[in-house]
Amino acid sequence: MSSDFEAYEQDFGTLTAEITNKIGRIPKLGGEEKTQLVLNVDKQLEEVRELMEQMDLEVRELPIQIRGMYQSRLKSYKGEMEKLEKDFKRSRIAYSDEVRNELLGEDAGSSESQLIKLREERAHLLDNTEKLERSSRRLDAGYQIAVETAALTTGDIFRSTSSKVSEGERGVRATERATLLLVRLPEKHTLFFSHASV
Repeated sequence: MSSDFEAYEQDFGTLTAEITNKIGRIPKLGGEEKTQLVLNVDKQLEEVRELMEQMDLEVRELPIQIRGMYQSRLKSYKGEMEKLEKDFKRSRIAYSDEVRNELLGEDAGSSESQLIKLREERAHLLDNTEKLERSSRRLDAGYQIAVETAALTTGDIFRSTSSKVSEGERGVRATERATLLLVRLPEKHTLFFSHASV
């Protein structure tokens, strides 16, 4: 099983090397070429995430005696993955000097502060978008829990109410029987007394 993990490690190394190379090229590109490379890197990052999920599953299946060593390696890979994702995010909003000059024309030097501000705003927007996505996932999960809880609670209330109705019906029947006995009891006493006086 550890051989599977090592095979995943090799795939991880190959993929992350390719991604690192492409991330370095992204700021030098513009237009459609940049868009295509960004999409390609995004797809490869998703492959790495899936690969890491497989590695995580493998580690969980390992004997406890060697599991710790593999967990440390996996933790290191997760740190590397986080760094790659941050570098990728920065590369999407970065421009090389040539691309910046092409975009801004001759006023590139005077527009440096505007470019910095633009980068900061884009980074801020990306962060906010990610926060919104995380919040949306949490809201969806919370909604699902609420729906499941409501279904369970409704079932409990129905069973409880049904039980109380049954108890109430039994109580009403017992009261009716007691009332009938009480109604008949005076008739028997009256008959008894009328016979006694004769």
